[in-house]
Parts: sequence; C-alpha cells; structure tokens
Amino acid sequence: MTENTYRRGGIGIGELSRRTGVPVRTLRFYCDEGILESWRSSGGHRQFDPVSAPDRVRSIRRLRALGLGLSVITEILAGTLSVTDAVAAERVSLDAELGALTWRRAALLALESAEEDERNARLDLLTIIQDRHGAYDSLVALWRRLLAPMPPAMFDGFVEMNIPAPPADPTVRQILAYAELATAVTDPAFAHVISRQLWRTDGTVRDRRELIEGVAEACEVVGPLVLARVEPRPGPELDRFLAAHTAAKGERDTPCFRRRLLEAADDSDPRIQRYWALTSVFTGTTTAGAAQHWLYRALARSAVSHG
Repeated sequence: MTENTYRRGGIGIGELSRRTGVPVRTLRFYCDEGILESWRSSGGHRQFDPVSAPDRVRSIRRLRALGLGLSVITEILAGTLSVTDAVAAERVSLDAELGALTWRRAALLALESAEEDERNARLDLLTIIQDRHGAYDSLVALWRRLLAPMPPAMFDGFVEMNIPAPPADPTVRQILAYAELATAVTDPAFAHVISRQLWRTDGTVRDRRELIEGVAEACEVVGPLVLARVEPRPGPELDRFLAAHTAAKGERDTPCFRRRLLEAADDSDPRIQRYWALTSVFTGTTTAGAAQHWLYRALARSAVSHG
C-alpha cells in the first residue's frame, strides 16, 4: 500500500529494479495493486524499504513464475495461505485446463478425419460435448430419474459400472461415442423405451424398489455368463429375474405372465442396443444392458418352450 508520508532511508524504484531485476513498470503495477508497499519522498517519488522490499519483490517473482495470481500471492505473503495449498489449487486448475484442451484436440482430430459427407453430422455431435462434464451429468441425471426407486448405494454402484466418465485422453472413436451417448439422453423417446425395458408394465407395479433391486441382482448373476459367452437359456438366473417381477407385481409365474413380460417392452429396439454398444466402448465390461438382453433372450426361449 502506498503511503503519502515522508520517510528517510528509502530506495527509489530504479534502485529496487536494479537489485531485483524486475522492470520499473512491473514494480509500479505491484504498488498500484497493493502487493508492494511504498511511500512518497518529499519530491513525490516512490520510495521502498531497502531491506524488506527487495525480498518481497523476489518472493512475488518466484510465486508469479508458478503461475499464481496476485490475489493468491497476497494471501501467501500475508501468511493466510500456505504455498503448498496454493500450488495444489493451481495444479487442479491447470489439470482442468489441460483436460479441456485434450478434448478440444480430440474433437478437432475427429472433424479432420471425417469424410466430407459426414463432417456436418460430426460437427453437430461434437458441439454437444464441448462441456464434457455437463454431458456426463446429463447421463447420470437420466438414469437417476429412471432408477429413482433404487437405493443410493446401489445407484452409485450402477453409475460406476454403467455410466462412463469422460476419458482423460479420448481417441477419435471415444469422443464420437461419448457425443452420441450424450445426444441419446436428450431424446425423450429413448428414455421411454429404456423405461419400458426396465419396468415391463403398464404401470401396475406394487413395489418399484423391490422390482429394481431384484432385477439388479439378476443382472449381477448374469454378468459372468455374458462374459463367458454362455448362450441365454432358462435357469436360476431367469428364475431370479421372474421372481422379481412376480413379487413386485403381485402375480404368479405362468406362461401367460412370461409372454406378457416379453410383449411389454421392445428389447431389440436399435436405440437400446446402440446405447449399450457405445457404453461398452468405455467400460470394457459387461453392462447392465448386456445382462438385460441376455435375460430377454432367455425369457423368449422360456416362453416358446412353455407354449
């Protein structure tokens, strides 16, 4: 802070510049910003403490070299913020900037590699994921609505296994796949077909939480079978799936009931298949969609064998 009072024993701004190697104009800027204390001589010139001012300027310069802003440096020099905390916060900010640049570069590569007739379509897709974190939040929000009865801990597990976070360094294939996923969740028709696949009903579910928990358990059991490429067939996995539906809907497991479950949703809808195929680009594991499709095919075979 500059003081308009006279003091003896100070050094001028030129001398401070020579001692520190910092240009005069920069020192003036530090004074104007209140980060470097000075006072005025009787002739109106800036004066600085010959001991503390050079040390403070050197400290400011070192911290500026790390990319820290003046407001942060002021806190550090005042002792209200540690260098460690300031550097950690700056690193987090830099990581975010680098992540955004990495995604932008991948998007540019995706456009650069596109054929002329598909460039506009890719441009529309990539525009959607300029905010990659917003795209991820949209995916989570869709499934949170669809799986509202699911207990929080179970939903967190579903998110971890089935909703891919934006990769740090995406390939062209990945960024296009992520853009298509983000586009799918903006389509109300997509949410409708997914909902029909989940509930398989016209609305007569007595306990939605019981149903979603039972189906989730059945999908978990089916996962290893999908990985092992076991062909869908009636068995204990399908029985668990059916038990979840009969218990939640207050009905008995009959051939008629099984046929109604098949007819209540279009599991082969290309939008559903495409969504889970795109998801598997990132997860590399059995998705809930793959497990559901296995159960659907097992149910279809069961319905045929029963009637």
